[in-house]
Amino acid sequence: MSAVKLGVIDYGMGNLHSVKKAFERLGADVDILTSPPSQNGYEKIVLPGVGSLGDCMEGLRNRNFVDFINEWIAADRPFLGVCLGLQALFDYSEENDTVGLGIFPGKVIRFRIPHEFKVPHMGWNAVSFSPNRQAMNTGLSPYQDQFYFDHSYYVSIEDDSLIWGSTQHNLSFVSAVSRGNCYATQFHPEKSQAKGLQIYENFLNL
Repeated sequence: MSAVKLGVIDYGMGNLHSVKKAFERLGADVDILTSPPSQNGYEKIVLPGVGSLGDCMEGLRNRNFVDFINEWIAADRPFLGVCLGLQALFDYSEENDTVGLGIFPGKVIRFRIPHEFKVPHMGWNAVSFSPNRQAMNTGLSPYQDQFYFDHSYYVSIEDDSLIWGSTQHNLSFVSAVSRGNCYATQFHPEKSQAKGLQIYENFLNL
């Protein structure tokens, strides 16, 4: 069986090395993409991200990835966003007054919670997964698995059918979304040990 051909989008910053190594550990054939490839060149695309969404969107525009991502997801080809890669899918973010890709309706807002709850929300926290994403939920507990987070903003969605996972940090926030073959997580699977690798393996097996 040949290795899955996977492209990781490089918009000029981000945790590309750890994401690439995680997928390679699972047997994927991974390339870092600094410009849009042929639509037929890859089976799956990953958009990871750290830093600010404003910088992320500027990098995607400067490297001509915006149309590529929109067309890829519109064609229902397998796509995985990580951290900022989730936030970028929505209409707007309060962070730097940023316009996102607008693939899903909703906006990204800053945590406004009591001081005893730290912002950024950083470290391990549990994710409750929706049971109707069976392919991506393989090997995961519905309520108890812990994943690694590092963010000050979270997505406020307008369509509850997008919710794949949710997490508590004073309030309940959406920590994973999906529609068709498009998936995205606010947490970092590549930093989340065995359960994070399980999510990446499930994505490869879609």
